[in-house]
Amino acid sequence: MNSQTMASQSPIAVGVLGFGGLGQAATRVLMPKTEMQLVAAADKQGYVYDARGLDPQSCIAAYRDRGSVGYVESGGVLSQQSIADLIQAAPDVQGYFLALPNLPNTFMASVVKQFIASGWQGVLVDALKRTSAMEQIWALRDELQAAGITYMTGCGATPGLLTAAATVAAQSYTEIHSVKITFGVGIANWEAYRATIREDIAHMPEYDVDSAQAMSDAEVAALLDRTNGVLQLENMEHADDLMLELAGICDRDQVTVGGIVDTRNAKKPLSTNVQVTGRTFEGKISTHTFTLGDETSMAANVCGPAFGYLKAGIALHQRGQQGLYTAAEVMPQFVR
Repeated sequence: MNSQTMASQSPIAVGVLGFGGLGQAATRVLMPKTEMQLVAAADKQGYVYDARGLDPQSCIAAYRDRGSVGYVESGGVLSQQSIADLIQAAPDVQGYFLALPNLPNTFMASVVKQFIASGWQGVLVDALKRTSAMEQIWALRDELQAAGITYMTGCGATPGLLTAAATVAAQSYTEIHSVKITFGVGIANWEAYRATIREDIAHMPEYDVDSAQAMSDAEVAALLDRTNGVLQLENMEHADDLMLELAGICDRDQVTVGGIVDTRNAKKPLSTNVQVTGRTFEGKISTHTFTLGDETSMAANVCGPAFGYLKAGIALHQRGQQGLYTAAEVMPQFVR
């Protein structure tokens, strides 16, 4: 589908599940877009739906001031089963970005099962981090296809944008020796990304998903005080390894992911990049490096690709291609 055809159609009706820092950033990313329109959002206390389109600022204000988008004056509904209720209330939503914290580690798979059971057909996109969480989604691929759902998994920054870059970079080589992903994230106010920070803490040696989820805000703050606000993460369980293995690029044990998260400064502590090392057909050993601009935020590098993959998923769905895809298999499409 070319850009002129897309422009002549109505905007893609999009929903965002999860309304913490990442979900709110996603709504801001959508604001200037003409090819997509935010019509639905949900958090754990409620949801809001309006087929005519939502005002992101009203949603953000309701969540900030009253704790839920369910308090939005027009279309807001309080609910303790907000995702299931929104799926039924908003059958015309074509695609959802699952900006949800995967805490516990089975949570995202449980949400996907709700969509499968609901009879809804459309496109789902996630930005999952953990390999074990993505393996749970992978196990649902036949059910997703039977349900008529096109699912795009691992479609954020890493996994996602950098995984796709590694896939392209690998084409220069006859064999891949290593894929090394290093990220730097700067967040001036960690409270805006509570769930994301807890997911990062869960990758630290002395923590796991359950213990990180159980931490109170005060305990998280105390940990950050001890580290001067910096989290250093090495050899993370990151789904880039599974995605690159499934794509036939390399074995998962050839992929390493790590980085630094600074929770007290917006400036990135280091540049985010992926390095792909391999041997060419001439026998030369070389390394391709793809580096993200330091001025781009974590939110921009996660949400932008997520909606690009959502657009690609819509094109697949319209061609009758359902089932599960990863960011290493499909190129995102730029959303105007």
